[in-house]
Amino acid sequence: MELIDFILHVDEHLLEFITNYGLWIYAILFLIIFVETGLVVMPFLPGDSLLFAAGALAVSTGAMNPWLLGVLLFIAAVLGDTLNYHIGKYIGPRVFEMNSRFINKEHLLKTQAFFDKHGGKTIIFARFVPFARTFAPFVAGAGNMNYKFFLTYNVVGAFAWVASFITLGCLFGNMPIVKDNFTHLIFGIIILSVLPGLIGYLRQKFFKKDKTSSI
Repeated sequence: MELIDFILHVDEHLLEFITNYGLWIYAILFLIIFVETGLVVMPFLPGDSLLFAAGALAVSTGAMNPWLLGVLLFIAAVLGDTLNYHIGKYIGPRVFEMNSRFINKEHLLKTQAFFDKHGGKTIIFARFVPFARTFAPFVAGAGNMNYKFFLTYNVVGAFAWVASFITLGCLFGNMPIVKDNFTHLIFGIIILSVLPGLIGYLRQKFFKKDKTSSI
């Protein structure tokens, strides 16, 4: 319940962090982004909303430099995916046969299927989809994707993800209508993030059903 409260009221919690820890907020945000993207067992941290809220608070409080914030979180995102890639490469295909309560096998297999269809672009697309952004680099490593290609997609995806959400936070995060309805906005971000995956899942499910019934 505390995690859900943090996700839905991330702006309030970040403001508390800024008040209590000052410049250490840079390290806290760096760590959260690094862990969410770098550890396959931590896909539930609020990356999108965190970036948006951080951008908004950087402007409203003046406690953070938006440019420095962007650079640090970009580095955190790149390093996180890099670590996740190497973990996947080290564990290898065995992970798809493991039954672990720490790794959601269903999410892993769905990411692999998406990866098989879209290739390296998955690393970029997945940045904007909760859960998928944590599993995509892991699957890339487990599938022995060439590291140079992975790094290219990793850097492009990290830049697009961090830059877009922090910029949106800086531009719109302090508008009265946004501040007064921040929880609804977080729901909106979550829904928009998972919608493509949900549509794909429904299309696949009903397509298979229609195909099966026609045989």
